[in-house]
Amino acid sequence: MSRRVNQPGPVPTVLTYLWLGVAAVALLFPVLLTVIGGFLPSSALLHQPPQLFGGHWTLDSYRAAWRQPVVPLAPAFVNSLFVGLSVMLGHLITSCLAAYALVFLRSPLRRPIFWLFLATIMVPYESIVVPNALFIRSLGINDNRLSLILPFLASGFGVFMLRQAFAQFPGELREAAVLDGCGHLRFLFTILLPATRPALIGIAVWSFLQGWNMYFWPLIISSSNNSLNTLQTAVFALKGNEGDSPAVLLAGITITLVPTLLLVVFGQRWLVRGFTAGAVK
Repeated sequence: MSRRVNQPGPVPTVLTYLWLGVAAVALLFPVLLTVIGGFLPSSALLHQPPQLFGGHWTLDSYRAAWRQPVVPLAPAFVNSLFVGLSVMLGHLITSCLAAYALVFLRSPLRRPIFWLFLATIMVPYESIVVPNALFIRSLGINDNRLSLILPFLASGFGVFMLRQAFAQFPGELREAAVLDGCGHLRFLFTILLPATRPALIGIAVWSFLQGWNMYFWPLIISSSNNSLNTLQTAVFALKGNEGDSPAVLLAGITITLVPTLLLVVFGQRWLVRGFTAGAVK
């Protein structure tokens, strides 16, 4: 006999979509104000309420933000791209190797080491900023781009996610690969990684966003060297260098948001698939 599934009526459905629409408007309005505000003169933004759709649209604020001489955004964009890509590659390499060892290498210390990785996720970021800064200074690389990425090339969260994904790989295929003479590296790069591609792409997108949106650490490292500014610290400098022009400040923020929004929009499917890999056995 067919089993009837209870479905919500039309009234709860309408109320649900109405609530979701109100929540979407409330969440997206700051983003809309930021993007549109960069195309408007400051006088339209200072008007109460802001004249978002009635003013004269122009690209002057974006040109002023990109070409301002004190902290130029072009080198800062390159630095942010370098940090994002380097952190992403570092997380992928270290997480893949560590997760493989935790899953496929037999050792009595596997579980305590895994707990240690989990413990690093629970440590507040603010508590390790000063030790990291002292470590970078002791190496003498304060004026080098390596100081922006060196403390962030490994992630306990990435190890945890890939360990969960690798643990779902069928053990029979691993045994068959070993019988065929497949070594650890060959098995990792030719069989395991292609089979867990969603998890890898999810970690890659998440790691790039972590590096791209980094603000506190570059602000500390680049305080005495403007050549190490990332987009986030350079946009913060726009507030004083452009006479507190809200349009120029919003234009600079929009420039930093564009890569993030594009990556989230086009990589959202891989993020969801990657973070749910291994969640259901």
